[in-house]
Amino acid sequence: MTKPEGRTAAQRKAQAEDLHASIVEQVQHLADSGQLRRFLDIARSFHTHSLNNLLLILAQNPEATMVAGFRQWQAKGRQVRKGEHAIKIFGYNFKAIRNTDLESDADPEEHTVHYFPVLSVFDISQTDTVEGMTVPESPVQQLNGKHDHGVIPPLTVHLEALGWTIAREALTHANGFTDPEQQTVALRCDLAPEQAAKTLIHEAAHIELGHMDDLEEYRQHRGRMEVEAESVAYIVAGLAGFDTSAYSIGYITGWADEDVQLIRTTASRVLEAAHAITEFICA
Repeated sequence: MTKPEGRTAAQRKAQAEDLHASIVEQVQHLADSGQLRRFLDIARSFHTHSLNNLLLILAQNPEATMVAGFRQWQAKGRQVRKGEHAIKIFGYNFKAIRNTDLESDADPEEHTVHYFPVLSVFDISQTDTVEGMTVPESPVQQLNGKHDHGVIPPLTVHLEALGWTIAREALTHANGFTDPEQQTVALRCDLAPEQAAKTLIHEAAHIELGHMDDLEEYRQHRGRMEVEAESVAYIVAGLAGFDTSAYSIGYITGWADEDVQLIRTTASRVLEAAHAITEFICA
């Protein structure tokens, strides 16, 4: 990270306020464009897979994000590329069978037979858009920068001084999480350095904002708290010299449910936490 040499505290404060204002502007634009709503409509049309099938999918293609069958993809305006290898999962079906006993006057009994056929599905990365069709991309894109901008070492030292352990783990459905009982902050082990830095700021923001002090309150107000934490991450990253908007704006918009007013009302807490975390990083 390039140290903010030559910038006074007042200048950093003004920059942080400008960064927060840009969140409001970008979230409003994303909400108005309908991009997020179109993407969610598409995402909701996919089957919800069982845990066993999720494990099968990830074992065969660890990078898979969205899977569907050959015909399903065609119906969604995408074509599976020739030569792509299918991901095998288990389907589910059942049929009713009548037991008939010709020597008995009793009513025929009926029972249900359950069966689990093997199905072939393909990840979206194995498909191309059919000409003339458009499928909206996720507005939340992973950061792939090869540098952490000097964020991870000092922030790790700060959190460890508070009694937290920072670990890299093989997570599958989150970039990171904070466990207040074990006082552990886990980051997915395969994140690019830039994404790992942003995720660590996000988790540190949860701690700084007191979100982990009462997990029941967190569950009740998760949307607001995720908006606050990601807003802090976006601002701190901006002060550190890198732009996380490709990830943060879609994430914030989704958790705010496109409510720009929610972002405005959290500004004071967000800016206070952002300044505190920036001081640790820049010390």
